[in-house]
Amino acid sequence: MRIRDPIHGTIPVSDAEKAVIDSRHYQRLRYVRQLGFGDLAFPGATHTRHIHSLGAMHVAARVFAAVASRSTLPEDVRERFCTAVRLAVLCHDLGHMPLSHASERIAPKRSLLRLPGWLDSAAEGEQATHEDYTAKILLDSSLTPIIEREFGRLGTTPMAAVALITGARPPKDPGFTWDGVDWAPLLRAIVSGELDADRMDYLLRDSFYTGVNYGRYDMDWIINNLNPAVKDGRAYLALSRAAAFAFEDFLLSRYHMFVSVYLHHTSVSFDYMLRRYYEESPGEFEIPSDPEAFLLCDDSALWYTLRRSRNRWAQRIITRQGFKLLAQFTERDAGYDLDVLRSALVSSGFEHYVVESVNVLSKYATGPTGTGPSLFIIDASTGRLTEVARYTPLYQRYSGAVRLTRLYVRPDQSAAAHELMGQLLGQTVRT
Repeated sequence: MRIRDPIHGTIPVSDAEKAVIDSRHYQRLRYVRQLGFGDLAFPGATHTRHIHSLGAMHVAARVFAAVASRSTLPEDVRERFCTAVRLAVLCHDLGHMPLSHASERIAPKRSLLRLPGWLDSAAEGEQATHEDYTAKILLDSSLTPIIEREFGRLGTTPMAAVALITGARPPKDPGFTWDGVDWAPLLRAIVSGELDADRMDYLLRDSFYTGVNYGRYDMDWIINNLNPAVKDGRAYLALSRAAAFAFEDFLLSRYHMFVSVYLHHTSVSFDYMLRRYYEESPGEFEIPSDPEAFLLCDDSALWYTLRRSRNRWAQRIITRQGFKLLAQFTERDAGYDLDVLRSALVSSGFEHYVVESVNVLSKYATGPTGTGPSLFIIDASTGRLTEVARYTPLYQRYSGAVRLTRLYVRPDQSAAAHELMGQLLGQTVRT
């Protein structure tokens, strides 16, 4: 099967992958938008995690093909590794909840998913995450026998795919070792790492559908300069020095997309109102722990619940009556004292709220064994490896978190609040 995609052109799909795509769990992603409330700020951003996952799978195959061409892996091993990587990336978003990350705060406790103990090493807290749901769907749902039937003969199991997605070490050998070299760190880096297929697709895709240029970078040059690098019996992803500048451009693209799109003040405001809805109307909408009940938990189900709700925040979301942005600043901006601003708003009777957005642009991910970074820079002439964080100063500049503080006020009070803020900020700056 072939799928036409506006980002990558023609995406080939195998019969085994088609069986997964045709499953109810994958088709559910047609009804989960990639950017949540993003279309309120960028009307074209109605694309879904369904098409993103297909695109990311295609990118993963291109990355692995480039790496494998510079290795001594035999053809049958290449096919098996590529199959595993494609499956993992295809399924990496299966556990995403309605309106994407905004709904994870009401997810049930992780213990209710009854995940196997070997996944505990990848757990970050008591509350279930979208990765926990993805693992549950792959290991214990109606999709599991489909994968076992279609991919078992190809040497890939649901457990192997989960290992690549989560980075946890499974009890059974996933089969990623060949000729004494463990390829799991490299394969994991393609699925989830500093320069993974997920990021490489969503930057281009989100840029295209939002109509901005910030997310564009030279993907072809990056892929053509990726190599395998063996160190201490493990294979890692390595980028040639000739493409280091392209990686820096990739980092800049991520930074600009976060600031201009992912943390857009409108999306942030509606995410906050959805959180207030969940807090004030607990139980009105729930994330089920059963993977089969989770099939009905998508954006459509949440919008249906919001439309029927009498909750004030739900009504504001439905009617697009969000609070208006009054002020925004970072730790680098001078003249802003949040406590003074809020005190003035309270004294004047303005209804408002503050949202602090913190998002890490560049996580220094490690391999499944925790023994090394997910990306090196390699000197092709000598084979010398340098961790990417030590190679490029831009990595250090953008490896930290983006912090944005926003102050929002009720729409009908916006004009008067802006006048008050102007007076306060003017006085603050002059002093």
